[in-house]
Amino acid sequence: MAKPLTYAESGVDRDERSVAKATLKGLSSTYKFSRYGEPIVTPFNTLYPVGSGKYQVKTCDGIGTKVLLAELAGKHDTVGVDAVAMVVNDAIRCGARPMALTNVIDIKRSTPELLTELSKGLLKGCEESECAMIGGETADVPELMSTLYHINCDCVGEIEKEKIITGEKIQEGDVIVGLPSSGVHSNGLSLVRRALFKKWGGKYDASDKPEGFSRELVLEALEPTRIYVKDFFKAFENHELLGAIHITGDAYLKFKRLTSLGFEFDNFKPQPIFELIREAGGIEPAEMFKTFNMGWGFAFVVRPDTADGLVQTLSSAGAERIGRVVEGGKVKVSHYGSEFYLG
Repeated sequence: MAKPLTYAESGVDRDERSVAKATLKGLSSTYKFSRYGEPIVTPFNTLYPVGSGKYQVKTCDGIGTKVLLAELAGKHDTVGVDAVAMVVNDAIRCGARPMALTNVIDIKRSTPELLTELSKGLLKGCEESECAMIGGETADVPELMSTLYHINCDCVGEIEKEKIITGEKIQEGDVIVGLPSSGVHSNGLSLVRRALFKKWGGKYDASDKPEGFSRELVLEALEPTRIYVKDFFKAFENHELLGAIHITGDAYLKFKRLTSLGFEFDNFKPQPIFELIREAGGIEPAEMFKTFNMGWGFAFVVRPDTADGLVQTLSSAGAERIGRVVEGGKVKVSHYGSEFYLG
């Protein structure tokens, strides 16, 4: 029997990465240079004051190895959506409204054809998030590139101090409401490639259409990350939100950053591609939930008496109760006909 595939074996060791990232925490000493006072640190964002009771947040991210799937498909008009989505979805976690975006495109060679395709996705992402792209940089660096290009985006968001979502009020018994993802999004792609595509040791050709799929497999994996900005503010303006989570890297382990309490999840409706990944790679259930969004791309923590109203408010967006806050400090998942802990 083949050894189950893991994220570490696909090239991303989350434990090693966690230790390495801890060395960057010393950068917090630079907070003393904030002109208008001390920053506010939330579980996922650090906000800096800009005067008049307002704070801003700045997020940055890229599309990772999803560019390799774009190359495999010969399709480059959607990855710009992913680049925008990753940063605007991160900005709203603290309640900040995205105000401005910039981009950096490192590329082997600038051509009108390729940059036109990339700009289509960036423009669509801006429209979906109602946020302006105010500038950017395109750098031709062929000696540095093993891929055609890579895109990073930065986002600045703003919020009034008293409205910042800090996570401090979360308590046992609170409810988690989820919003569906559009698929794999832009996380865990190294494991997706290793499990699925023959080019990287997997089982399928890019053009294959496994049972239950209506389009080529590479296009399923390339489906752009859903942008949650409009749905978020519909919720934010009508309900008290105790916590907000963009379910990206480390997936359901990410909830542990919100509080020392624990979480239980028992409602999952993953798209077919997730089961295909699991079967093709022989991946353990817990590894799936440590790596992938498994069908829920964004989540809110709310009081029990708020949950039904929030689900109703976001019913057209597919909102559902997916779990709850419990004691114990662990993350428990019920799926695949069993229960297991992530940590």
